[in-house]
Amino acid sequence: MNAADVSPVPSSARTQSGVDLFMIFAGANIVATTLQVGAALAADFSPAAALLLVAGGATAGSMLVAALAVVGPRLGVPSVIAARAALGVRGAGLVAALLYLTNFAWIGMNNVIAASVGARLFGGDAAVPAWVIGLGLVSTAVVALGPRAVGLADRVAVPLLLAVGGVITWAVIQAPPNLSALASQPAPANPWFRGFDVVVGYQVSWILMFADFSRYTKSERTAGMAVLLGLLLTSLWMMPLGLASARVAASADPGAMMAAIGLGWAGASLMVLATVTTNFVNIYMSGLAWKSLFPGMGDQASIWSIGAIGTAAGLFSGAWLDRYAEFMMVLGGVLVPVGGVLIAHFRLSRTPVHVPDLYDAAGPYRGVLVPGVAAWALGALAYYLAAPWGGTLPALITAIVSYRILACGWALR
Repeated sequence: MNAADVSPVPSSARTQSGVDLFMIFAGANIVATTLQVGAALAADFSPAAALLLVAGGATAGSMLVAALAVVGPRLGVPSVIAARAALGVRGAGLVAALLYLTNFAWIGMNNVIAASVGARLFGGDAAVPAWVIGLGLVSTAVVALGPRAVGLADRVAVPLLLAVGGVITWAVIQAPPNLSALASQPAPANPWFRGFDVVVGYQVSWILMFADFSRYTKSERTAGMAVLLGLLLTSLWMMPLGLASARVAASADPGAMMAAIGLGWAGASLMVLATVTTNFVNIYMSGLAWKSLFPGMGDQASIWSIGAIGTAAGLFSGAWLDRYAEFMMVLGGVLVPVGGVLIAHFRLSRTPVHVPDLYDAAGPYRGVLVPGVAAWALGALAYYLAAPWGGTLPALITAIVSYRILACGWALR
C-alpha cells in the first residue's frame, strides 16, 4: 500500500483486522486535543453538566462517523473519492481542499501542545521550536512508509498511550482540588447546546476520514464497530480527564494541567506519543486529499510537503489554543452538514455506485452535483443561524432532508 494511494482497494487486499482499525482511531483520539475539549468546558459548565455534554456529544459524533465508515468496505475507495457520488468531482474537490487546509491547523496545534509540555521538562521555552520540528519529522516519516506502517506503529503506541493515560487518570483522582479556583468558576455562560456543539464539532472533525482506513477492512459491520468504539471509548475517557485537569489547574493550558496534577515525564509521554499517532492520520488524510486534486503528484512528495507545512504551522499556532472552542464550532458548522449529506446518500438511499465512474471526470459525477452541494450549504446556514441555541441537530436534519428532496427533484428533471 502506497503512502497516499487514492485508487480503489481490491476486495482481495481488504485484510485489515477490526483490531487494527480500532487502534488507528483510538490512537488518533488519545491526544492532547481530546483532553482540550474537556478543558474548554471547565470554565462555563459545572462538572455534572460538562460530563453530560461530553457523553451526549461524543456519542452523537462518534455514531455519525461510524455510520459512514461502512462505505470504505463497500466501495474500497478513500473518503474524498467516495464523496464524489453525492457532491460530484468538483464538489468533492471542495471537501478535499477543506480537509487539506484544516489539517495544517490540526498538525500545528497538536505539535505545539506536545511541545509546550515537553519543553517544560527539557530545554525550556527556547526548546519549543525544536520539539515541534522533531515531532513533525517523526510523524511524517512513519506516514511516508504507508498505512501498514501506521498500523504497526499504532500497535505499539496505543498500548503505551493507554498505560500512560491510566497513570494520568490516577494522578487526577489523587490531586487535591483547587478550592479557590472552583469557587471562582463563573456561572454557566453558554447554553447547553453550545457546549454540545463544541463536543460534536470535535468528534465530527474525523468525519472526512470515514473511508480512508476502513477501506482496507472487508466487513462493513466490523468497520463500523471498530470506528465507533475507537472514537467513543477514548473520548469518554480523555474528555473528562481534561475537564478534571483543567479544574485542578484552574487553567486550560496543557502544560499547566500536567504540572498541576503532579506529572512530569508521564504527562509529557502522553502528549508526545499522542501527537505522533494523531498526526499519522492528519498527514495521511491530507495526502489523500491532495492526490485527489492533483493525481500526478508523487506520494512521497505529497506526504513530505504536507508534513513540512504542518510542522511549520506549529511554530506559529500557540494563539490557537485560546480560541479552541470557537475552532470546534467552525468545524462543526462545515462538517456536520457534509456528514448529513453523505448519510442521506449512502445510508438512507443506498443508491448504487459504480466505482470506476468516481474516477471519470467526464462521467456521471462530473462537475458539481447540485443537490449535494446545495444541501451542504443549507445545512451550514442552519448551523450558524441556530448556533445561539445549538446548531448540530438543525444542521444535520436540514442537510439530510434537503438532500433527499433535492435529489428526488433532480432525478425527475
